[in-house]
Amino acid sequence: MLDSSIKILKFLPPEIAHSITINALKYLNFKYNDNDDSILSQHLIGLDFPNPIGLAAGFDKNVDVVKSMFSLGFGFIEVGTITPLPQRGNSRPRVFRLEQDKAIINSLGFNNKGSKKAKKNLMKIKNSYLQNKIIGVNLGKNKNSTNSLNDYLFGMEELGSLAGYITINISSPNTEGLRELQLRDNIENLIKQVISKREKIDSINKKPIFIKIAPDLNDDQLRDIALISLANNVDGLILTNTTTDRPNNLLSKNKNCKGGLSGKPLFEKSNNILRKMYNLTNGQIILIGVGGISSGSDCYEKIKSGASLVQLYSALTYSGPSLISKIKKELTDLIKTDGYKNISEVIGKSV
Repeated sequence: MLDSSIKILKFLPPEIAHSITINALKYLNFKYNDNDDSILSQHLIGLDFPNPIGLAAGFDKNVDVVKSMFSLGFGFIEVGTITPLPQRGNSRPRVFRLEQDKAIINSLGFNNKGSKKAKKNLMKIKNSYLQNKIIGVNLGKNKNSTNSLNDYLFGMEELGSLAGYITINISSPNTEGLRELQLRDNIENLIKQVISKREKIDSINKKPIFIKIAPDLNDDQLRDIALISLANNVDGLILTNTTTDRPNNLLSKNKNCKGGLSGKPLFEKSNNILRKMYNLTNGQIILIGVGGISSGSDCYEKIKSGASLVQLYSALTYSGPSLISKIKKELTDLIKTDGYKNISEVIGKSV
């Protein structure tokens, strides 16, 4: 039923379709199926992941449909991006389908209802059966903020205790100046302040911290981020956000729209970053691979390229919610066929 609904939604503008989907998911009751093969389970950064498939940030910006998304079979979910204050984001239209390329371009600009609303919804989860599920909280800065760093520190203080892990998003291309936080001096200062903040607050001093970076960084920038992350006890990196590049082989009429490109065309580019970062960090930091995943074999390639976990979003809009079960089955078969006893044995095998 849900998959057939996806086909109907494709006739609507993408942002309206997404809004309808979120509202429907709020009120639909799914039976949660947590019978994942143990071959997919891992204990990482103090957390038990039943499977490595996560929902990427951007789908559930305001912590509205966590229960429904877990019911589809995700091993973990990342909510947000959440900014301290509510904001509308950039002007519309700001989401574009590239159907022939199985891709999406968005220039949303961190549209969300703010940390107060997110906190209220996270508190409800804390008091429900979902309290043992892994929910990452993706933090961003407000567009008109005069102090970007303070926005991230505020988000940590407000929402960190309710998160399984905290993601510092400094890589969206749709907030002016945000990606400059990835430059060497800026990111070193940011990471030091974030880690220092974590250590000072008892309720979050054991929370894993992830930094989400762009796929458009050069080798020197990747090396800087790897070294700074290792030196400052960052727990993990999320590789990668959307790209501002436009591959020459894009076919869809919307290919030149403004914003970040996600989906299938990002697959190889993000894998490349993943392999480089796995080498640069000597496999000492947890990497989450994002970008272009639409099958179990895609997941397998990400994990062989150095990812311990993966996330997806764009493929859901084209394949529907049954995709998660299909991916897990295919991934399980691939691991068993290659003679591994657990997915952790696959990490980095092709690097």
